[in-house]
Amino acid sequence: MAGLKQKGDVADVTQKRATFDRITSPSKAEATVSAESGKTLSTIRNLWPYMWPSDRPDLKQRVVIAFAFLFIAKAITVLVPFLYKWATDALTNEGTGFVVLPDWLVTPVMLVLAYGIGRVSIVGFTQIRDALFASVGQHAVRQLSNIVFRHIHSLSLRYHLERRTGGLSRVIERGIKGIESIVRFTILSGAPTVLEFIMMAVVIWYQFGIWYVLVIAIMIWFYVWFTVRASNWRIEIRRDMNENDTDANSKAIDSLLNFETVKYFGNEELETKRYDQSMERYERAAIKVWTSLSWLNFGQSVIIGIGMAACMAMSAVAVTRGTQTLGDFVMINALLMQLSIPLNFIGFIYREIRQGMTDLEEMFQILDVEQEIQDTPGALPLDVNAGSIRFSSVDFHYQSDRSILKNISFEVPPGKTVAIVGPSGAGKSTISRLLFRFYDVTGGAIEIDGQDIRDVQQKSLRLAIGMVPQDTVLFNETIAYNIGYGRADATEEEVIEAANLAQIGEFIESLPDGFKAEVGERGLKLSGGEKQRVAIARTLLKAPPIMILDEATSALDTQTEREIQHSLDLVSKGRTTLVIAHRLSTVINADEIIVLKEGEISERGTHSKLLKLKGLYAEMWNRQLEATEAEERLRAAREKDQQGFLV
Repeated sequence: MAGLKQKGDVADVTQKRATFDRITSPSKAEATVSAESGKTLSTIRNLWPYMWPSDRPDLKQRVVIAFAFLFIAKAITVLVPFLYKWATDALTNEGTGFVVLPDWLVTPVMLVLAYGIGRVSIVGFTQIRDALFASVGQHAVRQLSNIVFRHIHSLSLRYHLERRTGGLSRVIERGIKGIESIVRFTILSGAPTVLEFIMMAVVIWYQFGIWYVLVIAIMIWFYVWFTVRASNWRIEIRRDMNENDTDANSKAIDSLLNFETVKYFGNEELETKRYDQSMERYERAAIKVWTSLSWLNFGQSVIIGIGMAACMAMSAVAVTRGTQTLGDFVMINALLMQLSIPLNFIGFIYREIRQGMTDLEEMFQILDVEQEIQDTPGALPLDVNAGSIRFSSVDFHYQSDRSILKNISFEVPPGKTVAIVGPSGAGKSTISRLLFRFYDVTGGAIEIDGQDIRDVQQKSLRLAIGMVPQDTVLFNETIAYNIGYGRADATEEEVIEAANLAQIGEFIESLPDGFKAEVGERGLKLSGGEKQRVAIARTLLKAPPIMILDEATSALDTQTEREIQHSLDLVSKGRTTLVIAHRLSTVINADEIIVLKEGEISERGTHSKLLKLKGLYAEMWNRQLEATEAEERLRAAREKDQQGFLV
């Protein structure tokens, strides 16, 4: 066991939360963005530190270079229509006005060539800008994703018990995409589009006059007004689609996680029907989304078409009067076509930002959820010396009108084992959850070595406690990963040693892939006993001074239980151990047994003392003894029948 001692002291585990606080403390009101409030600027203000990170000068440099290429691209965008005009005038022998340039430079062919180079340059500089900004945008997405992920893990067990995992993952997935949309479309595209409008307006005013600018301004006003109204209408449809998408995904994940249960009851059709009902609602909402998008695009095209027709009609009249050249006519057409691109993009940007806001809405609501269990200011790491546990007049309720534990007081001396037994619903597992501080007591106190667990850092508390639960849920990874989860810095030799001590090493070595064998979703490729041994090995590797065995063998058959019990005895040897038991045969050697009934201590003492009391414990013992004997008789009969069949 020497190689399995926990390495290093419990250091300062208080996480640096400055980044997180920027989202969730006073400025959280700004960061809590909803589609209704439309706090786009507040969102950009909160996102900006991630796009201009103080600790990443390389990303800052990329932002500067990206904006430089952006300005170059916009300048060329304004120049290109002039090249179109000059080429047209050269073809109609109306001249280009370049008296200072050699004639070979202003020929139609050269001007068309310059026009082509200009168009290619616009695309080239734009793509270089996007490539430079990609790492900046993805950095912001990564940082904010980590904040949300960390926050979700910091929320209480109560929150997670009330949420659907599938729905939660879908909300986060859409929220991350929303972050990316807002980062890209507001910073990278929104500002450049406004700049292009201004540059185009100046050119049109200079080249054609104020009336053209007024017509275009009216066109833009109607375009923006229509886009905003239509997009706001579509947001409600989008939200309905998201809700049904979340519901469908939740049902799918829930059904797949309970695959065996579905098969047990032959309810494939029922699950398919439930899923299809959600997808039917999603289908209707999605059809409305795409239909409304078609009407939006059509309306935008009508407004742009009317504005372009008006300007070109004015130019056509001017050409017939001789006040403009044919090159001016094609130039205004080119300018308006060029203007329609960012104008269409403005509509696209607005739609994407609003949809991004809608997708972000639920994710920011998650960030709004306060941590139910928090470290007190200035909390110190738990200092474990002997490892004694004391419950002093502990009361607890999940809901104020339903008490779970009432005036519970007991002590687990260092290195001793105390068992908690009782009927289902007596509050046994609640005791382990309180000791891990998944919830705070509503009365009394829990102390470890005289330290109230509410006054120490949660991480240090949980590092000091090992758990072998009733239902061991493993990660869909290798056996080595699941055992090594007990201590992330453990060596391969320590993982193997822990497996051998848990009496599962020989089984693992017999597998084709050995320790690299995948255990499947929730460990379904392993039997109940094998999963329990993996859990025991994981806890041995963690080597905590305090141990909780929470009904660790209640889901196993009697024979497997006996095989596992030796490993459990090894885990708890020399450690302060709290055993929460369903099967009383596993706790007969405990130093003290506490019997709970309806949240109160009904009896307490050693196994022999409690049997002499002939109370609740004795009654439970006799019932289980009869059940065990019946199980043994049934097993013996089956073995006898099997032997007779073989003969």
